Amino acid sequence: MPRSMLFGAGAAVVALAVLAFGGWYLFIRSDAPPPASLADAVASVASTTATATATTGGASTAEASPTGTSSAGTEGGATGSADGDLSGTWSVDAANSFVGYRIEEELARIGSATAVGRTSDVSGTLAFDGTTISTVEVVADLRTLKSDDERRDGQLQRQALESNEFPDATFVLAEPIAVEGDPASGEAIAATAVGDLTIHGVTNRVELSLEGQLVDGQVVVVGSTPILLSDYGIDAPESMMVLSVADEAMMEMQLIFTRA
Repeated sequence: MPRSMLFGAGAAVVALAVLAFGGWYLFIRSDAPPPASLADAVASVASTTATATATTGGASTAEASPTGTSSAGTEGGATGSADGDLSGTWSVDAANSFVGYRIEEELARIGSATAVGRTSDVSGTLAFDGTTISTVEVVADLRTLKSDDERRDGQLQRQALESNEFPDATFVLAEPIAVEGDPASGEAIAATAVGDLTIHGVTNRVELSLEGQLVDGQVVVVGSTPILLSDYGIDAPESMMVLSVADEAMMEMQLIFTRA
């Protein structure tokens, strides 16, 4: 075989390899963030607190906070009021909070993939009397859900979630949550929240698996619950690229509460 043909064949093989790698990197490789976890949520709060402290020239949490929380923290960096009383009303701080979805989809020429979309347009309140969480109300604006593909985000505004027509997802606690342990100590606490979840204009009673921890004077909560699209009147999105979408999705959230 002439040398020129050998070189040409070699170049073709290299080109195919590059194209194959490029196709894997652009279309198959998944950049989906990991599921919401208490460890990641705590780390995000700690990072924000460290940045804020540096910005204020090293002021303590109590000195920098308008709520006047004590700078004398407990193990793990937890701080509460001067006497450790956490009772009262707490509000969602959207800076490190999000609500979102995680769902499996089958894409043409790509295969299975995990789609994850999240929004930080979240508001809400939590009321705690020292032993029991009596009320929780959370609202998320689904029009600002962001995934790794703007085309998916745009389609969800017009079909499936139809967030242009049904912009808000809400969760309202239906049963009080008895808090066991000592949350003021900064220990992680697990609980189940029973409440009414509204998506796409449909409301269903759900159970949210929650984990919470007091960190730097803020209540960090992560949770998730599986939902069926069909239970909320949501039709699978239609697209030339999307072959199928699972009926079951995971709704997940990371909420940071500060004193109201």
